[in-house]
Amino acid sequence: MSLISRLAPVVAALPLLLATACGGAETSAGTTDRAVSSASSASSASSASSAAPAAAPSETGGAKINTSPEQDRVRADKVEEIAAKVPEAIRAKGSLTAGFNGEGSPPLVFLADDDTTLIGVETDLAHLISDVLGLPLKEENTSWENLFLAVKSGKYDLVLNNVTVTEERKDIYDFATYRVDQLAWQVGKDSPITKIEKAADIAGLNVSVGSGTNQEKILLEWDAQNQKAGLKAANIQYYQKYGDVLLALKSGRVQAYLGPNPSIAYQVAVGGDSRIVGTLSGGGSVEGLIAVMTLKGNGLVEPVSEAIDTLIENGKYAEVLKRWGLDNEALTASKINPPGLPRQPK
Repeated sequence: MSLISRLAPVVAALPLLLATACGGAETSAGTTDRAVSSASSASSASSASSAAPAAAPSETGGAKINTSPEQDRVRADKVEEIAAKVPEAIRAKGSLTAGFNGEGSPPLVFLADDDTTLIGVETDLAHLISDVLGLPLKEENTSWENLFLAVKSGKYDLVLNNVTVTEERKDIYDFATYRVDQLAWQVGKDSPITKIEKAADIAGLNVSVGSGTNQEKILLEWDAQNQKAGLKAANIQYYQKYGDVLLALKSGRVQAYLGPNPSIAYQVAVGGDSRIVGTLSGGGSVEGLIAVMTLKGNGLVEPVSEAIDTLIENGKYAEVLKRWGLDNEALTASKINPPGLPRQPK
């Protein structure tokens, strides 16, 4: 795989109010990712058997990420037995229509240098799945809210857009998992902090988090646990822009930042001036899982899940995740409709 083009520290300009799993927007399932995540207890992160052990990204800085429209994507061969399981109504169309929200952030799904082409880990995986199913991929760029409406109406066959599995969404959609929903602890490159695994590890530290996000709720719960145990309170600092967080980490004003793992992993890969010292589930004590979303009961989720398993087995899946610095969100197998984040109180 040839990774060409410019160094892309795009995330330095991202707003800090970035919630996990494309959080904050109302979905047709009647909930929000941010609100759903916040409903979970955040005392510790549980690890499902399908998830690989969390680790820092393999890249440690200076990676050159190809942000041009010529992506030279990883591709896969058609698997006849799996392709034959695609419902006839979908096969008859001659293509798979996948929905994406191109206003996302690197490395998930975002616009290439031409401001038109959709690129990122989500589009790469969608193309691989379509390869295994033997159907060309038709990409559609739309709003976050419309992703759900378009699948529900049958306009889109599937969506890969950092969508978290929730119990409410499972009423309307089927899910085939392909990544772990993770938060990450980021520290400066020369920080003496080597790991943050539990609440006690942040006692007395200057830490930063995005206001109003799921990660803020988790951080506040950790801090409350520490104070109840007689440990020093953390000094929590808020910044409007992620670039300001990076400057604070570099200067030592902030010792650690808790945020969405994909954005942090990307910055670590391209920036080289920070490290990840711990990860935890975006669902708190309930493991958050990112999944391909299809219309419930239309028969597509089974071959999609089998396609993901094939890509895991042949190494194409790992190649894509490594390309975008998301090695630490890998699964060892795809699951269909696993337990999702809890329902919200009415």
